[in-house]
Amino acid sequence: MAATYNNLYLDVRRRLRAAGVESAQLEARELVCAAAGKTREQFYRDAPLYASAQTEAKVADFLRRRLAGEPVAYLVGEWEFYGLTLDLSPEVLIPRIDTEVLAEQAILLARAAGKGARVLDLCAGSGCVGLAVAANVPGCRVILAEISEGALRICRQNIRRCGLNVQVSCVQADALQPPPAALWDFDVIACNPPYIPTGDLAGLDRSVRDFEPHLALDGGRDGLDFYRAVAGRWSTALRLGGALLFEVGAGQAGDVAKLMEQHGFTQLQTHLDTANIQRVVEGTIAEPPAEAESA
Repeated sequence: MAATYNNLYLDVRRRLRAAGVESAQLEARELVCAAAGKTREQFYRDAPLYASAQTEAKVADFLRRRLAGEPVAYLVGEWEFYGLTLDLSPEVLIPRIDTEVLAEQAILLARAAGKGARVLDLCAGSGCVGLAVAANVPGCRVILAEISEGALRICRQNIRRCGLNVQVSCVQADALQPPPAALWDFDVIACNPPYIPTGDLAGLDRSVRDFEPHLALDGGRDGLDFYRAVAGRWSTALRLGGALLFEVGAGQAGDVAKLMEQHGFTQLQTHLDTANIQRVVEGTIAEPPAEAESA
């Protein structure tokens, strides 16, 4: 017997809850909407209507994969961040609400820098941080920098999807190496690098460990490899008085601040996320960096 969209939703929600999924209500809605090709508004409008057999089969497939650990964001192929709906693939991390702290601070600094502010989103992934800045600071210019070809492809899709082609561009760059000559004179560098210690990867939740890209997770033996490289080498890409913003893992803020101080950053401060964890470390470059590339 055919099921209505609402019955499909209720069944998926029940099974997700039984499996211990905390956001079962949200995920059930997103899975049914994606399977049916409907917006949320269309889903609520059509909730009493009967779904096609094809939609029911797609919902069943999505549910099977979700219960096997695959993140809902990859199943539906998109996710929301800072008011933007972005394309996603397993080649980029799923944007987290914690990272909105990094975006918020970058937005504030870009606004303070005035019209024509230049912002670099380094280790851009889906481009979520840089795109949030561009969408909220109309006069700025943003570059999304990534080493991964797959991530750059998603960045380009999201630039188009958000209608930000005039403000935002992409470039391939390795954050562990000195910046290419074309990347310089930025007011703000925002960086959400890989920061999970290599030895901790095996203990991550399976939805992260088995599905999200390890290239975007593995921060080296102590999780600080990218902070060392970026603080030591990328200050040359900042204007004097420009700011470097790092997202950091829980408990890393103190070590990252020390690294930044060693490489000439001043006015160091941290910003808390919604769980009162020090999530972003900010520093300003006030003097010409000495021997930055030898770091």
